[in-house]
Amino acid sequence: MKSIFNIRTEQDFIDICLETFRYQYENIEVYRKFVDFLKINPTDINELTKIPFLPIEMFKNHQVLDKNVTTDLFFQSSGTTQMNLSKHFIADESIYQESIYKSFDRFIGKPEDFIFLGLLPSYLEKQNSSLIYMVDYLMKKSAKPENGYFLYNHSDLFELLNTLQDKKVILFGVSFALLDFLDYCQAERSEDSLNFLENLVVIETGGMKGRKEEMTKDELLKILKDGFKTDKIYSEYSMTELLSQAYSLGQNIYECPGWMRILVRNAEDPFSYEKEGRTGAVNIIDLANIHSCAFIATQDLGKTLPGGKFQVLGRIDHSDIRGCSLLVS
Repeated sequence: MKSIFNIRTEQDFIDICLETFRYQYENIEVYRKFVDFLKINPTDINELTKIPFLPIEMFKNHQVLDKNVTTDLFFQSSGTTQMNLSKHFIADESIYQESIYKSFDRFIGKPEDFIFLGLLPSYLEKQNSSLIYMVDYLMKKSAKPENGYFLYNHSDLFELLNTLQDKKVILFGVSFALLDFLDYCQAERSEDSLNFLENLVVIETGGMKGRKEEMTKDELLKILKDGFKTDKIYSEYSMTELLSQAYSLGQNIYECPGWMRILVRNAEDPFSYEKEGRTGAVNIIDLANIHSCAFIATQDLGKTLPGGKFQVLGRIDHSDIRGCSLLVS
């Protein structure tokens, strides 16, 4: 199989998708059973839109893992202890690491050039977070002594940012924590004291976690832009069941790396697809998921846009509230 990180053409992408489908049908037991249950003959799959997409809920009740590998490493979705949480078993960390690095490098810059700060309390307080793994990896590649995480110690974060005025800084933050930090800054500091934040890049990862009133993505971005006094409010879209990330550089419009793609299915008919610009349910192709499942039907609503870009518009009714999900837009 060609390297997923060296895809050059649309035909390369299609060929690898079809090859991945055949491999996963043979080697991922739960995926094979799902395809067989649908009475689909795998030899009939000759284009992307014919590939069956595994419902994301399968990660809650089944081990979605290549029969040829064993692993103790897994990522677990966030949520309350009463929820049945998803587990994504990781057979090859190096694939995730390369995906993290190449996506960040493409959309934002080389990790080695940045200081990384994490304002991710809800994730730090739980184990097996794919988001914490990602930020940890970026910090290791950066190797800057100032790198670090913050829970609710807003004063420490504020003082550190004051010392980094001329440095390139990335602040990864869950939505409610970024809003709490802005509340602290505005309550405890003068308006002028926030001017150092102009050189900061903020990457919000979504999620109020029940801590604050839900709002649209556009409302959130406006509050963050006004509060941090910068247009560099970016967003990251991923989830426990993926090994790739899409990024938005400030306009609530996301772009995938070359080995990841969004398809929008009809919310009532999972085997038909919506045209560009029409809202439906989000299917994700993530070719980095070679040892789990590369074809996932999510509970997000979205639409595709010109140039392979997309928006996420919320959640399908009655689906669980999940970590790393985006706010309604």
